[in-house]
Amino acid sequence: MPDNDSGQENETESIRGIRVDSVTEWLEANIDGLRPPFTFELIIGGHSNLTYRVDDATGRSCVLRRPPMGMVLATAHDMAREHRIVSAVGKSNVPVPPALGLCEDVEVNDAPFYVMDYVVGTVLNDAPITEALLGPEERRALSEHTVEVLAALHAIEPADIGLGDLGKRENYIGRQLKRWQGQWEKSKTRELAQMEEVFARLSEKVPAQVGAGIVHGDYRLGNMLVNEKGRILAVLDWELCTLGDTLADVGYVLNNWFQPGETSADRQAAFGPTSIGDFSTREELVERYAELSGRQVTTINYYRAFQYWRLAAIVEGVLARYLKGVMANEASTDVFRAQVDGLANSALELIETL
Repeated sequence: MPDNDSGQENETESIRGIRVDSVTEWLEANIDGLRPPFTFELIIGGHSNLTYRVDDATGRSCVLRRPPMGMVLATAHDMAREHRIVSAVGKSNVPVPPALGLCEDVEVNDAPFYVMDYVVGTVLNDAPITEALLGPEERRALSEHTVEVLAALHAIEPADIGLGDLGKRENYIGRQLKRWQGQWEKSKTRELAQMEEVFARLSEKVPAQVGAGIVHGDYRLGNMLVNEKGRILAVLDWELCTLGDTLADVGYVLNNWFQPGETSADRQAAFGPTSIGDFSTREELVERYAELSGRQVTTINYYRAFQYWRLAAIVEGVLARYLKGVMANEASTDVFRAQVDGLANSALELIETL
């Protein structure tokens, strides 16, 4: 897990989201080799499920994932499902943290949680971190590995690793449009005309789906642990994973693959990991993915527009949770609100190109 965790909580007795005594008892009984006492530190960075680093008396580290506190959407934050996905993908050549255990007894910590091994690596959350870790050659190497890992994930037959029943395979975009429009309606904190217009126009232009595979749902450098050689050590955050149209992942990673000097309506381009240069271009990523996967990618702008719209719905949900006070840390709600506006505008701009 990330090694740049300077913003973590340090006071075990008062850490929000962890019932220290009962979690300690469960960890000792269920995770081989862990020895109490344990320290728990909230890893700052995620805005959905809560992630904690756990250190035991011998110096061994692992990671605990649980839902946010309070009321959450019924279809989100399923710890058993996420644990199942991580465990299954761990059987393939796609790098993930090894899963160690699942607790579904809410008496232990007020909500289900699961535990995975701690992977030492760096999360490339922004340009300064990326520039400090990787030289020009390593950035190109990471570009290549990012596409290779994604193509490897999409090449897996879900049934071969026990995920054949993870979700419906057909009509992925149609199902996603229905799901995220529903989530938007449940979570929205205000009316936003762009979101409604994009939804209507995406619904009119759904491309024909070719095949089906495992879709990560949030595949980007900010959800990976990498090393100084430009290799991905682990892909994180599988909570949105399902089966369906794998081009959705390609559209998503392209939206997060900012190029030097680029301006973006969502105000993130100047800070994105790839904005420092020496990474592959978007066009090169698409060409390499097509080569590795054998897929046609002529409709990729549709998937990019869809992913901007979908991410806007997700971020609006995060904003709503912060406004309700169910997250373990604080954040600027104005920043989230501006990001939703920008993402919706970016989706609308791409829709105009179709």
